[in-house]
Amino acid sequence: MGFDKRWISIQSFKHDGSLHRFWDRGFLLVNNDDYIVIATKRAKVIENNGRRWFTKEPAVTIFSKNDWWNVICMLKSDGICYYCNIASPAVIENSIIKYIDYDLDAKLFTDGDIRILDEKEYQKHKKTYQYSDELDTILKYTTQKIVEFMKNKKFPFVDDEIRDFYAKFLVETNKV
Repeated sequence: MGFDKRWISIQSFKHDGSLHRFWDRGFLLVNNDDYIVIATKRAKVIENNGRRWFTKEPAVTIFSKNDWWNVICMLKSDGICYYCNIASPAVIENSIIKYIDYDLDAKLFTDGDIRILDEKEYQKHKKTYQYSDELDTILKYTTQKIVEFMKNKKFPFVDDEIRDFYAKFLVETNKV
């Protein structure tokens, strides 16, 4: 198979512009005015300290272009687990999806349990990077909004839609 321009990299940054994490590639499924959707299987991840690892589960990731979140939807044997990064709206530059990670995370487990994660890390970085009061308000509001989306199974927290995206990925990459 030749080079397909739909394979795209992902970079997350910290508030000061330093690289946080890099994913070598995801397959671009949707790029519209509201969001970007990619799918991955055993993606290579490189941390800012140079540590390298591979994702365990196949995943579909939705990056909002307008709201302060992105969601990694991990397809596990017992269902879909959703990991939401509270992050800046995503942009695509030179075939790379880019966003700023703001530490706060929300996770929806396959059993329906919802947890807010990394609150201590958020408080630490809020001081270190001097987040403005306005930014703090946006990030906290987004976290509350995401939890409501999880509870109400609003997009992107819809299992059937995520499975459809992954099936499209398998068909388009000839892995069916």
